[in-house]
Amino acid sequence: MGQRIIGLTGGIATGKSTVADYLARRHRLPVLDADIYARQAVEPGSVVLGAIADRYGAALVRGDGTLDRARLGDIVFNQPAEKTWLEQQIHPVVRQCFEAAMAKLAEAPVVVQVIPLLFEANLTDQVIETWVVACPLERQRQRLMDRNHLSPAQADARIQSQMPLAEKVARADVVIDNSADLPALFRRVEEALQHPLQG
Repeated sequence: MGQRIIGLTGGIATGKSTVADYLARRHRLPVLDADIYARQAVEPGSVVLGAIADRYGAALVRGDGTLDRARLGDIVFNQPAEKTWLEQQIHPVVRQCFEAAMAKLAEAPVVVQVIPLLFEANLTDQVIETWVVACPLERQRQRLMDRNHLSPAQADARIQSQMPLAEKVARADVVIDNSADLPALFRRVEEALQHPLQG
């Protein structure tokens, strides 16, 4: 059997990071995170950050040269066309980062790629199996409000800006149910890990 590449995704605040951390800690699996690569894409002095400043104004770049993520988030979450433009700048950089990292992990039997926009960005071609972490909408909304200090309206806007979770679940090879407690979540992860898809 060839290398097992797991594409881990879900909705915002459904528990992707919890599952990724567990796989890294408990099973010592290499975990590659698209969000980290996306942050690297907009580091001070990067081409993408320059393009963002050109499009939305220099006010989006703080005095220390870093991106004002909150201000950018307010723009793109409310304007789908702007969200699409931003993703078109960042996704090629993210894909290159994945390719470079995977080249160094050629001998690893299992690699986990955490990709929030796995389906939206059409990155499914770079993984072997897709795992979606899912939880009920109310729980997702509450976790997002607590974690990001958002109002209900802000949380709803962020959830609605994504592909519906039900659609991700329908496309997934494996659904990791995060509607109960952590031990139940980790049991589901163990089951999925023990049953690789036959490619």
